[in-house]
Amino acid sequence: MVISPDSRTVSTDVVVFTIRDERLQVLLVRRPREPYAGFWALPGGLVHDREDLDDCAARVLRQKASVAGVYLEQLYTFGRPDRDPRGRVVTVTYYALAPVARLGGALMTDTDARCWLPVDDLPALAFDHAEIVALAHQRLAAKLEYSTIALQFMGERFTLSELQCVYEVILGESLDKRNFRRRLRGLRCIEETGEWFRGGSHRPARLYRVRRPGQVEIFK
Repeated sequence: MVISPDSRTVSTDVVVFTIRDERLQVLLVRRPREPYAGFWALPGGLVHDREDLDDCAARVLRQKASVAGVYLEQLYTFGRPDRDPRGRVVTVTYYALAPVARLGGALMTDTDARCWLPVDDLPALAFDHAEIVALAHQRLAAKLEYSTIALQFMGERFTLSELQCVYEVILGESLDKRNFRRRLRGLRCIEETGEWFRGGSHRPARLYRVRRPGQVEIFK
């Protein structure tokens, strides 16, 4: 990408979150050329003429991350004049939530060009992408308090313990089991499937599903 020092360019960058090995992880791609050749960066790209910002973010996900059909939300606009050494680039950032089950084994396999890394153990990233990841994590954690956004990480069926683990991973703290379940049931955002999970030496656990898949509900 060639950018004139006098140009004004708009791009989108996407923070793709998943939960793997009980850690919140983000998808990074390796930059093949300068600036920051060899550095890890967020999937991103320039907005085409007459292209909607949301459409651009979805295209970036498909083309550079091979991800589609996941929750995608606009985050913030980063426009510091010196954020890109090639010229003035304003980026409208997004974050996406991708359950491991939906991504599949191939996409979850790390390569030299693409990898998943924990948000609390990232290397130096290109541009201001570390700042973007940090803000996306903050937004996600804050939204747990007033929405059902955590359900976007769940598969078709899950236990309450698995759902609580999602909250704890994002927040970085343990939650009281009884209080968590009481609050969750009061929201009426999940329902029993009538099935049970039986694994190992643990007692069987009820399996649940999301009442309105794909929707993030806001509540007070």
